Formats: sequence, C-alpha cells, structure tokens
Amino acid sequence: MAERGRPRNRRGGGKAGEAPRSVLRRPRRARRERRVARLRRLGAGRMADAAKAFGLSTTRRAALAAIVVCALAFTIAVPLRTYLSQRAAVVEQEQRLAELKAEVARLEQRREELHDPAQVEAEARRRLRYVMPGETPYMVQFPEDTTRDGSDDEDRSPEPKPWYEMMWEDVTKG
Repeated sequence: MAERGRPRNRRGGGKAGEAPRSVLRRPRRARRERRVARLRRLGAGRMADAAKAFGLSTTRRAALAAIVVCALAFTIAVPLRTYLSQRAAVVEQEQRLAELKAEVARLEQRREELHDPAQVEAEARRRLRYVMPGETPYMVQFPEDTTRDGSDDEDRSPEPKPWYEMMWEDVTKG
C-alpha cells in the first residue's frame, strides 16, 4: 500500500520526495483563531436563525425582554415587601421588649422598696389616710377646691343622657 502513495498512518507516508504534511500546516495559534472566529459567526447566526424561526423582529424581541424583566420584578416585589414589613415589625417588637424590660426593672425596684416597713407605713398614711392609734387626723379643705358634697370638680363629670333623649333633641332642633 505504501507503494501506491497512500500513507500508512496519519503522520507519515505520502509519495517519495514530498514534504510531510505537518510542515505544510499553518501554526497552531492561527488555526485556533480561525476556529474561534468561525464559532462566533455560527453563534451569531444561530441567534439570528432562532429569531427568524420564531418570526421576531428586533422590536418584538426587545418587547419580549421587557415583559420578562417586568415579570421577574413583580415576582420579586411581593416577597421583598413582605420581608421589609416583617423587618419593621421585628424592630417595633424589639422596642416594645426594651420598654417592658425597663418597666420590669422599675417594678422590681418598687417591690424592694415596699419590703421596708417604714415605706409601707408612709404609703398607708399618704394613700389610705391611715393614722396610728392615739393620733388625731386633721383634714384641711379649701372652698375653691371642692363642692358641697366634698368631691373635686375635676373628678365629677355630668352623667350622659340616654341615647333616645339625645336623638330627640337632635330631631326637634332640626
């Protein structure tokens, strides 16, 4: 077979006196650059072919891309809004927790104060107007502070009229 001019393998062979094919080939870098350029052309052509296959013009492709972007934005908007509202609720609850801890500390301090018998006696005298046996209590009332029955004007509010009387007054005024 070698006599007829056919190579025995891919590297060697050929007719006598011919240069090996490897010498005739272009350098590897040039081949790679041509291959990359060809692949790029094929990729661009495939995109154009896909657009032609679907019958989409440039404007329609842009509109389709805008619709996809809007759909993604709406898909993300609801969970994002929920996340932000929950984050605000967490901050509010943390503030409430801090207020409650401060109130607990204040009440515990007050409880410790009330364990003192002198403090309990002072509270009973002030709030409940208790007196010790043998003491004479005096109550001083100023005329501008109280009414005839002894209650303050500020504490006393007029009793509201029944609803039907208020409605009848509204009807008769009109």
